Amino acid sequence: MKNEIHPGASASTRRTLIAAIAAGFGGLAARGVFAQPQMQEKTAGTAHATLTSIHYDIDFRATPQRIYTALLDARQFAAFTGSAAEIDSRPGGAFSLFGGLILGRNIELVENQRIVQAWRPASWDAGVYSIVHFELKPSGAEAALAFDHTGFPAGLYDHLDNGWHSHYWEPLKKYLA
Repeated sequence: MKNEIHPGASASTRRTLIAAIAAGFGGLAARGVFAQPQMQEKTAGTAHATLTSIHYDIDFRATPQRIYTALLDARQFAAFTGSAAEIDSRPGGAFSLFGGLILGRNIELVENQRIVQAWRPASWDAGVYSIVHFELKPSGAEAALAFDHTGFPAGLYDHLDNGWHSHYWEPLKKYLA
């Protein structure tokens, strides 16, 4: 059989060359050159390593109705996040956010007051969900949001805390301004 790589190369040299090429492509894949974009989970620092819940109290310059609608209307959610969203805004309805990176179901919906969701990143093991709870209260022409995210795996606090701020609260405040 004729050697197509180099006419004088031995079988062991060909194997070495093929292994080097495969390692090079593997390195590119590991660095994300061939990977689909996704949110990378970062583990929590030592101070937050055992935390499995997050709480925020956030004031918005918008009515509870505007916030409620922005969180449950797929077009508005996509507009403020810049990512694809599919949302069935009924109790029990499924949602897929950020192009499928976040999945879940609406557990309880009280119009313009409360949203409770079973929520999970697609990267978590099947069947593992946490609970997110948005509680909206009018405050003059504005709204106060009490938010809780509970039941997520230990070690993810820092990653989720950063994600809520950068993917929800900051863009939502800009969108509603």
